[in-house]
Amino acid sequence: MSEKSPLSMSNLFVDILSTLEANDAPYVIIGAFAATAYGITRTTYDIDFIVDLKERHIQALAAHYPSPRYYADPDQMRDSIRLGIMFNIIDSSRGEKADLVPVSMHRRYPQILANRIRRVVEIPGQAPFEAWYAAPEDVIIGKLMAWSEGRSRKHETDIYEMLVFHYLGLDPSISIDERLIDGEAPGLGPDTVNFWAAVKKAAHAEAERLTDQE
Repeated sequence: MSEKSPLSMSNLFVDILSTLEANDAPYVIIGAFAATAYGITRTTYDIDFIVDLKERHIQALAAHYPSPRYYADPDQMRDSIRLGIMFNIIDSSRGEKADLVPVSMHRRYPQILANRIRRVVEIPGQAPFEAWYAAPEDVIIGKLMAWSEGRSRKHETDIYEMLVFHYLGLDPSISIDERLIDGEAPGLGPDTVNFWAAVKKAAHAEAERLTDQE
């Protein structure tokens, strides 16, 4: 069943979603934009997709985003898919950029694509539409991976807010299976295991505090 996800999106992001949908290109929204569907409150303009593109999808994207306004090089897409590295679509007139990550880039990405969730997106001034989002567990695991590499505070805050939102039951359609995350965290090292445990504890305490205030 599709669920609602209110987001603030760039024009390029919405347009790429429409193009991927129209061409039946397998994709899933990941990162901070996906996390906004599960309770985070910060604004982000980083747009990230995992994609599994075939030649017909590459040709469709290149045709839909022609130069000189857009940068959507089909040769770069093919090379990125072959090498497992990220590529971009850029709208030079608006200064907007979308990052597309080939499914070949990481061993977990095929499973994230398989676990994706269909949600209804509502944007002020536009008709609602459906899109594919990473499951909340995969969003958190991705943020744990990113935290383990750079210790960025934003990933800690995002995970914390997602958990508080979940513990408060603010959206009954969202359920986070912490056991799946518990199983992945040890592979990221003991610091990440301790970090994950600390964020869970803090989120539980905040959810209890907010519940007691009601």
